Amino acid sequence: MKELDLILKNIKNKEVLPIYFFHGEEPYFIDAAVKVLEHDFLEEDEKAFNQTVVYGKDTSYQEILSLARQFPMMGDRQVIIVKEAQDLKFNEDENRILETYVDNPVPSTVLVFAHKHKKLDSRKKATKALDKAKALFLSESVRDSNLPKWIADECATLKIKTAPNISNLLAEYLGNDLSRIANELNKLKIILREGEMLDGTIVENHIGISKEYNVFELQKALGTKNADAAFRIAHFMGKNPKNNPFVMMLANLYSYFSNVIIYQTMVGQSPQAIASQMGVNPYFIKDYAESARLYPLKHATRVISILREFDMKGKGLGAVNMSEAELIKELVYKIINVDKIKMKV
Repeated sequence: MKELDLILKNIKNKEVLPIYFFHGEEPYFIDAAVKVLEHDFLEEDEKAFNQTVVYGKDTSYQEILSLARQFPMMGDRQVIIVKEAQDLKFNEDENRILETYVDNPVPSTVLVFAHKHKKLDSRKKATKALDKAKALFLSESVRDSNLPKWIADECATLKIKTAPNISNLLAEYLGNDLSRIANELNKLKIILREGEMLDGTIVENHIGISKEYNVFELQKALGTKNADAAFRIAHFMGKNPKNNPFVMMLANLYSYFSNVIIYQTMVGQSPQAIASQMGVNPYFIKDYAESARLYPLKHATRVISILREFDMKGKGLGAVNMSEAELIKELVYKIINVDKIKMKV
């Protein structure tokens, strides 16, 4: 977020606006900006008199703006920070009060709103006034496709040397939680010796297996024939069998591919009818439609046979000395390549 970098630079140079209204889906950028305003703008001896932090659920726009109209004590500026501003009531009266203040803010007050997880209503006059005053800052989520680049940029900022493709691994490993990614990168920065390169082994040893690596993510990867993701998830699930029981994994996959077969046999009927037969929410029908395209009826039926085969192997029949980790990898291989495997008669 280049806009954030500019905001942080200006704050550190004591070049601030009278109002900052941060809003949007991604809390990480909002927290980063508010942290600098809270900790780095005023000197420590000024904060006791001239810095106020309130929370949206405990106050109102009227109370906040009454504070904003006061003058600083023994200093040139006061800072008022409203955390969890999304909890503020925003009725017509509050909208009018905020609009009036935005049009005529107190120059000695730096008023900061942290409005997380959603956008401010663009239809409101106050929102339009904030936008016109260049006081409205949107914090958008980083798209999954852009996440590896964001991680690579963060590593560069922290001067962390990385092995090839490590940003992609971290993106898969940690998901789209920017706060968690930033925290983990800062921990890794401390752990790494000078000149040491961050590689997959260090990531695995020091971050741990993500909750994203579970049977539902495996089901999603297999259902879309995403081989790279499926094998990666299988690897980490195999290393953590207590949290990913093999029997439960088979049951979930059996249920999923049974529904793929149901979809195949009901093509042409309404999504509601198909969902009712499957016992799922109609919202998920599009996922089964995609899997049905990738797994024709003959192949989906083969997957069921493969799952039954591995159910027996999991009970020790026909799989001598095979660990659960090995069974999972072999299972994934066979499902992904179901169109190439000849089934035993």
